[in-house]
Amino acid sequence: MSRGSILRTDWLLLTCVCGFLFFYGLANFGLMGADEPRYAQVAREMLARHDWITPTLGGGAWLEKPALYYWQAMLAYKIFGVSDWAARLPSGVDATLLVGFVYFFLRRFRPGAELDGAVMTASAAGVIGFARAASMDMPLATAFSIGMMAWYAWHESQNKSFLAAFYVFIGLGMLAKGPVAPFLAALIIAAFTIAKGDWRLIIRTLWVPGILLFCAVSLPWYVAVQLKNPQFFHEFFLQHNLARFGTNLYHHKEPFWYYLPVTVMGLLPWTVFVLAALVEIAGAWWRERRAMLESKDAFNVFLILWLIVPVVFFSISQSKLPGYIVPALPAGSLLLAEYVRRHSAEGERPGFAVLVLHAIVAASVLVPALMIQHLLQQHRMPWNRGTEISLIIAVVLAIAIVLSLRSRIGLGGLRFVTLVPVVLSVAMVLRLGASSLDDMLSARPLANALASVEGKRLPIAVFQVRRELEYGLVFYRDQMVSRYELGQIPAQEHFVVAPAGSQTAVAAEVSGRRVTYIGSFAPQNLEYYWVAAGERR
Repeated sequence: MSRGSILRTDWLLLTCVCGFLFFYGLANFGLMGADEPRYAQVAREMLARHDWITPTLGGGAWLEKPALYYWQAMLAYKIFGVSDWAARLPSGVDATLLVGFVYFFLRRFRPGAELDGAVMTASAAGVIGFARAASMDMPLATAFSIGMMAWYAWHESQNKSFLAAFYVFIGLGMLAKGPVAPFLAALIIAAFTIAKGDWRLIIRTLWVPGILLFCAVSLPWYVAVQLKNPQFFHEFFLQHNLARFGTNLYHHKEPFWYYLPVTVMGLLPWTVFVLAALVEIAGAWWRERRAMLESKDAFNVFLILWLIVPVVFFSISQSKLPGYIVPALPAGSLLLAEYVRRHSAEGERPGFAVLVLHAIVAASVLVPALMIQHLLQQHRMPWNRGTEISLIIAVVLAIAIVLSLRSRIGLGGLRFVTLVPVVLSVAMVLRLGASSLDDMLSARPLANALASVEGKRLPIAVFQVRRELEYGLVFYRDQMVSRYELGQIPAQEHFVVAPAGSQTAVAAEVSGRRVTYIGSFAPQNLEYYWVAAGERR
């Protein structure tokens, strides 16, 4: 087959993989958590005001994150209209760009591994999850990862266009989530420089035209938003970056080892082979430090540092969220692609124990996918006939994976046989779990229920409910939501959403105004009431 035919076949495959894993069923369930609906609403308000500088929520400046995601969501809204799936579209597009760049990077610098690396990157659990989320994590991961690959491409080829691309994409990372992008890049490059013992590498990296490119990409928005909002520097840099890292200001405290299991789960179903590659390269690095770092195998050392440095850095942080670690995940898939390329070229096969462990881990992801409804409703894995059937399916699939990898196809077929449980798991979650996810974790069905009972559009308030629900109602109602606990009780008639059985407590809050039960939303144990007009207390 000609190179052109191979390229077309690879891109057709990657288009199908990315199309299904990142875009299929984006609207099957509503925006979840606090961040998704909040960021989606900020982009909507910016578009409505035709303001590309100041993010706002409820008309007030919302300065905790930079503007790159908001710009992308605004474009999606402009083209497709405002919706939850359009709010998620930028992350899917960014993840697709990441997969495409992984393919071209490996095709140019490690030919033979390009399809492996691209498919493995696309199918990692952390990439799939955040590619489907309306958040800043995938825009950052894409910009940062492309930047790191561009830097190494320059290091190996000495082509300054790659170094220019490094500065451009790290600048985009600065626009995606702030100074974490250049800071992490500096840490990884510094660690690699120390490993090589070549301090001139840092001097060569500090290329003035590249620094100017970084400034040209990232600084105009920062300057503009500071000029329009004098409080920006304090809120963004001091409060939402330094204070978030150094204190538990936002109540995201987790143990120091938190990112070890998060990284392991983020790399599923490839975790076992990534660990095998990590152990193999770390051992070779220990035995042959100088020889390895002076050869093309230095790329594997760079990947290890790219994978480990963010984990260590964010483990030190006093505020921990799963999305922080997404920029490290492509390093794991690239490390595995190199492992497969190396062993396939040498005609070697991994040990039977590694194959079995990989098959068990890869197939096991199908079990929670098949039992998704029970997990959401019972918050545990039940033992029933459905669980038994799911385990039998997983065992059969694991055996098939082992037999396939022990056959003639060997590691060359790893990407395809492992992709099967990934595709099946995503399909099962979307098919079996979408309605439960919508009912239990999104405000969308509640907002639809409220819209169906109101004769005219009324203000909305909440009382003793999760902030995730509050922000979800803000997006799906496209109106600000008052909170009784903060004294934000509308003087006019309004709806209030509260935990089931709260009618007496609501009546006490509104001081004698009539409170009428309207309906309930059982999946989240909520009720909603109509409150008559009256004087604000």
